[in-house]
Amino acid sequence: MVAETDERGVFIYGNDVIHYDVIRKLKSSDNSGKAVRKVIIKVHPDQRVVAVVPHDAKEDAIQKAMLKRARWIWQSIDDFSKQTDSVFPKRYVSGETQFYLGKRYVLKVIVDSNQVPSVKLSRGKLNVTLKQETVSGTDHRLKKVKPLIDSWYQTKAKGIFHERLAELLPKTSWVTGIPSFRVMAMKKQWGSCSNKGNLMLNPHLVKAPKECIDYVILHELCHIAEHNHSERFWRLLTQVMPDWKEVKAKLDEMAEAYLNE
Repeated sequence: MVAETDERGVFIYGNDVIHYDVIRKLKSSDNSGKAVRKVIIKVHPDQRVVAVVPHDAKEDAIQKAMLKRARWIWQSIDDFSKQTDSVFPKRYVSGETQFYLGKRYVLKVIVDSNQVPSVKLSRGKLNVTLKQETVSGTDHRLKKVKPLIDSWYQTKAKGIFHERLAELLPKTSWVTGIPSFRVMAMKKQWGSCSNKGNLMLNPHLVKAPKECIDYVILHELCHIAEHNHSERFWRLLTQVMPDWKEVKAKLDEMAEAYLNE
């Protein structure tokens, strides 16, 4: 079992300052029952560095392990950074990729003076119909196509989030009634929970698979019982979603693409 903590560390490699999170194991043993004493280092696609360590590991020992792998850590961060740079801002022209519930759709912009502006999914495409296009160019597409797609995502998100919340509530015995939620675009967060138990969810989340949506909703519902990321919070989340770490990793891996506008 592993406990999430707010413990952090830092080291310098060349001209770069590298921060890392420390997660201490509550029980250090492998399948053979022998104590696991090593420090496990992970670099995530969002360039977050994590050190999973024995529960009683000393700071000096953790720092030594990090410095030993410093070049690999720096290289991994650099590699992920280059991948992030390859996600270009959208121009909202035909041929671009849009996501919905974990699937990729090709954007197709249609100009038809006989149709009202609309957005529809059809045969692997996200069709956006404009009534007219008097001005060509990227600026025009941003002003005309993007608002239509944003509105479509907002509407879809509200429906899907209501559906998933109703499905997940029976798992959360500590929640009384049906929590209210608001859909609001955020650049860095998928969701949040107020002290009064009101949820805020990012409409971009509807681009992810349903299991990722479930993870975010359950994460926020757990905050109704425990407002910080305490040991009890992570136990509660594991209780209602045992594979949350794998699901979170999947969401993290695609975060740049899902949040790209």
